[in-house]
Amino acid sequence: MRRAAAAGSGTGDLRVLGIETSCDETAASVVLRRPDGVGEALSNVVRSQWEEHRPFGGVVPEIAARAHVECLDGIIAKALTDASLSLSDLDAVAVTAGPGLIGGLLVGVTTAQTLALVHGLALIAVNHLEAHALTVGLTEGLKPPYVLLLVSGGHTQILVVEDVGRYRRLGSTIDDALGEAFDKTAKLLGLGFPGGPAVERAASSGREGRFSLPRPMQGRPEPNFSFAGLKTAVRHQAQALVPLHEQDIADLCADFQAAVADAVADRIARALAIASETLEPGKGRHLVVAGGVAANKRLRDRLKAAAQTAGYTLHVPPPALCTDNAAMVAWAGAERLARGLSDDPLTVTARARWPLDPDALPVLGSGRQGAKA
Repeated sequence: MRRAAAAGSGTGDLRVLGIETSCDETAASVVLRRPDGVGEALSNVVRSQWEEHRPFGGVVPEIAARAHVECLDGIIAKALTDASLSLSDLDAVAVTAGPGLIGGLLVGVTTAQTLALVHGLALIAVNHLEAHALTVGLTEGLKPPYVLLLVSGGHTQILVVEDVGRYRRLGSTIDDALGEAFDKTAKLLGLGFPGGPAVERAASSGREGRFSLPRPMQGRPEPNFSFAGLKTAVRHQAQALVPLHEQDIADLCADFQAAVADAVADRIARALAIASETLEPGKGRHLVVAGGVAANKRLRDRLKAAAQTAGYTLHVPPPALCTDNAAMVAWAGAERLARGLSDDPLTVTARARWPLDPDALPVLGSGRQGAKA
């Protein structure tokens, strides 16, 4: 049996099983990390729950948790089979321990604890946001420092990734996450769930410029985001057009998407200017975009232009590794294990909130569970 005691010595390959159950994807993956830091996903299995949640227009936490319970064991078995490995071949199991829906997180964490204790594996509790932040190391071999834009259903943040475990927040949303704004706009217009792809499809046949929509926070000195007002503006335009015709919906989606792209590009330009003041000359001039909304082509095009103007190179992982997946979790675990970092399987807990940068002031407020991520 492989033992994690030698982890961090850099003398051998690391094989890590990753488990992801933070929202509505049940996923498992096995990743190989070589001593030189090069990584390879040996398997990546994802089961989406879209059909279970589609009738409700969004993710229902109880349904998500039950679905994880029903299929996680089988997905882990398939990930091992696809990688041509058994549990005895592994060095560690990495699991998303937060942030996310607490019911789903508990399913993944409990499973990982059991595997680690029964099979003598190291356990790494992974922050879901850190997994997104480090994915580009698996896909392109890019190492910190770099600037990260994380845009997903639950999170919209800009951070400087200084190193594994070291993150400095530059900006965040003061209300809705960008993915949430896409989902709610799609629901408002009757486009179904998930909202991001639905809005992008409708926008492809729309005409930009018909509706005057705001570009929230544009020109502000701090690189924060706001999408609640834009979402409200879309609702007002839609209500004024009732009954909505297909072209009305397409045009609204086109203008919503254009407003989002303009607003995010403006915020990123400001963030890159701030980052350039603190990064060493010639280092870190990379903009990494992660999260499900990174799949939007209109947004990627605007971000590429903004990055080039600022002297940065844009990096976007493949779409399958932008949305929630376990390969990114396994890779984050492998990166931590290579530095000799692991967790006690008996004390790891699921955390609904887990800021990646705990020293940053909360933008969305805080409570008994701590600052929101």
